Amino acid sequence: MDHSALNDGLILLALSVIVVWGMKRLKLPPILGYLLVGTLVGSHALGWLPEEESIRILAEIGVVFLLFMIGLEFSLSRLIAMKSTVFGLGSVQVIISTLSGGTIAWLTGIDWRGALVVGGALALSSTAIVAKQLTDQLEMQSRHGQLAISILLFQDLAVVPLLVIIPILTLSNEQSLTMPLLIALSKGLLAFFIMFQIGRRLLRPFYHLVAGTQSAEMFTLATLFVSLTAAWLTHQLGLSLALGAFLAGLMLSETEYKYQVQADIRPFRDVLMGLFFISVGAQLDVSIILREWFWIGLLTAGLLVGKGAVIAILTRIAGYKAPTAFRTGLLLGQAGEFSFAVLVVAISNNLLTLKESQPIIAATLLSMLITPVLIRYNSWITERLFRDTYTKGLNAPDKELVSACETLSKHVIICGFGRIGQNLANILREMRIPYVALDLDHSLIREAWEAGENVFFGDSTHAEILEKAEIERGSTLIITFDDAHIAEHVIQSARSINENIPIVVRSKDEQHMDKLHDVGASNVVPESFEASMMLAIHVLQHLNISTDKSMAFVEQARKDEYRRLRGYFRGEESLGLNEAYALRLHTILLLPDSYAVGKSINSIDLKQTNTLLISVRRGKERIDTFNDTFKFNSGDAVVIEGTSSTIINAEKKLLAG
Repeated sequence: MDHSALNDGLILLALSVIVVWGMKRLKLPPILGYLLVGTLVGSHALGWLPEEESIRILAEIGVVFLLFMIGLEFSLSRLIAMKSTVFGLGSVQVIISTLSGGTIAWLTGIDWRGALVVGGALALSSTAIVAKQLTDQLEMQSRHGQLAISILLFQDLAVVPLLVIIPILTLSNEQSLTMPLLIALSKGLLAFFIMFQIGRRLLRPFYHLVAGTQSAEMFTLATLFVSLTAAWLTHQLGLSLALGAFLAGLMLSETEYKYQVQADIRPFRDVLMGLFFISVGAQLDVSIILREWFWIGLLTAGLLVGKGAVIAILTRIAGYKAPTAFRTGLLLGQAGEFSFAVLVVAISNNLLTLKESQPIIAATLLSMLITPVLIRYNSWITERLFRDTYTKGLNAPDKELVSACETLSKHVIICGFGRIGQNLANILREMRIPYVALDLDHSLIREAWEAGENVFFGDSTHAEILEKAEIERGSTLIITFDDAHIAEHVIQSARSINENIPIVVRSKDEQHMDKLHDVGASNVVPESFEASMMLAIHVLQHLNISTDKSMAFVEQARKDEYRRLRGYFRGEESLGLNEAYALRLHTILLLPDSYAVGKSINSIDLKQTNTLLISVRRGKERIDTFNDTFKFNSGDAVVIEGTSSTIINAEKKLLAG
């Protein structure tokens, strides 16, 4: 059996792990690592990446899953609300960039038909890089993030007529252009209509049936089926795979299964997107850059600066503030993955020669290599160029937040105005305690504001937003969302302004408690523990246990940071990425020849293994308290608490010494 594919895969995995780890250590985007791996193993360098159709298809499926996730982030109502940005700003950008880029290409000596295609290819930006980087940096819901995604959506739609035009440009009869364009437009409308009807009539009932099986495996399979079927459908209509995936995600965003779908698809997206970026990097011919470094460098700089400037100017004309416009241009200055598709079709139709296309391909790849760094530091760059107006730009709240908080003192700042945030606000209002809430959901804020809630648009991970909310005079900061990564950013920003303000953080469970405390949280409230204790209080009341005694137990548990509740027996359902660091209970059965049999607790000294002895079951008796003279017997079931690694060490000590 030929294992060459396995060998190639292992080499790619090994290089990816090493390089991406290095990028993380240097605080650079992982995308950059994948692109560098692709450049290293591509056919123009070491030649380790097999040039197989299966690799290209898997990489394209990565883009499919990415667009599917973007669709989930949106909603149909939000897309309709953004129609002026998508079809207004997006269309003007594509037209101006195509004409200006095409004119420059024509002046260099390329035939006008090929020049027009080059202009169209370079007018497109990288949805894959920009969307993934914005998601990783928690900027997808920011104004510049929303603007960038809106423009990218139109660019992705523009790929279809652009690919249709290329073979037509080879014909002598220019009148044949109209009908193919009308056909492409009709196909796009048909795809949207089909997905809209399926989403309204079939998706929710389908997921009801799937959820009824109570099988996580079935739910994951259903999600993969829906996303790939939608991509296949638009592909059959002659449109891009990514467009169908986006429409499917858009329809699913209106259902109650949105968040579970996101969780299921994310691992597939991340792995296959890594493969996509490797395949992009593999197309870079370093020798061409070395031979024609000046012209390629000039073309790359012109692309990033010129195209970025066009987008920034158009965004500013559209009425957005200068920092917002600049950041949007900074995000979209590069060429994109669809640029390669356009250029390849142009070459195959003899509109471009290989010699003409190689510098363009090199500049396209270089711009994509530089882009992750620009996106990573877009806030830092903007802050220094617009020092006086930056806080009035994209991530700053409206003037109403400033005026609303000017007179506030000893108020509560609520970060996140979902169900928990709104319930908390209701309680504070009844207690006549002033509060201000921050959120990034435009529609939620609009409805809540109209209802009289003191809620404003603002990203609480940014210190300047918390300053506008007068955190220095606040009494408490409360983080109501359960994303520990974002919560860490909020805590760090809050502590940079006010070191003493109490910060209360919501958490799903105990996995992130210690980390949140380390970065500055005053209290972490794990939902699973609090729910357990509330259930216990109700049970104890039915057993006629006094409320004072029940509450004393609860208060002691909170005082001990839920130490009694942290460890529990974990089945396969609870296994996850953080399992190695989570506390768990584990039972060890002592056999007659076990090392611990006949020995005392002091001589075994489990504290050396960083585990805690919880109890010992001896026959039908459960022993929970131990003195120094307690000895283990054969047949004892020893229950200990610790992490996966410490439990292994304790088990070795008890059984083998």
